[in-house]
Amino acid sequence: MLYLAIYFGIISLFAILMTAHNKHAAKAGSRLTRERTLLFIAAIGGSIAMLLSMRMLRHKTKHAKFMLGIPLIIILQVAAGLLIWWHFGGSTILLCH
Repeated sequence: MLYLAIYFGIISLFAILMTAHNKHAAKAGSRLTRERTLLFIAAIGGSIAMLLSMRMLRHKTKHAKFMLGIPLIIILQVAAGLLIWWHFGGSTILLCH
C-alpha cells in the first residue's frame, strides 16, 4: 500500500508540474505539451491532481476534451479501483460491519 501511495504522489506531482509548464509555455508562446500526453498522465494516475491544477491555473478549462475527459477518467479509475477492491475480498469487510 505504501508503494501505491508513493506512486500516486509522484504521478500527481508530475501532473501538476506538467500543467504548470504547459500554462507557462502557452503564455510565452512556446511549444506546448501534446494534449494526448497530458491525457495520458491523467490516465495513469494523475487525473485528480491535473484537474485541480488546471482549474487553479485556469489552463485548458475551455477545452471539452479536458473538462469532460478528465472527470470521465476519474470516474473510470474509481470504478476500476472499486472492482479490484471488491474482487480481492473488500466486499466482505462491508458485509461484516
